[in-house]
Amino acid sequence: MKMVMQRLRSFQRAEDGAVTVDWVVLTASVVGLGMAMAGLVWISTGNTTDKIASFINTQEVNSTF
Repeated sequence: MKMVMQRLRSFQRAEDGAVTVDWVVLTASVVGLGMAMAGLVWISTGNTTDKIASFINTQEVNSTF
C-alpha cells in the first residue's frame, strides 16, 4: 500500500503531461473558433449568393449590336 501511495504522489507532482494537456486545449480552442467563423462565413456567403442570383435573373441580355 505504501508503494501505491508513493506512486500516486509522484504522479501528482509530475508536470510532464501538463504541457500536452495545454497544447490539446489550445488546439481544440483554435479549431472550435475556426469552425464557428467558417459557419458565419458560410451563412453570409449564402445570403449574398442569393442576392446576386436574383439580380442576375432580373437582367436582360441584349443580343443585337
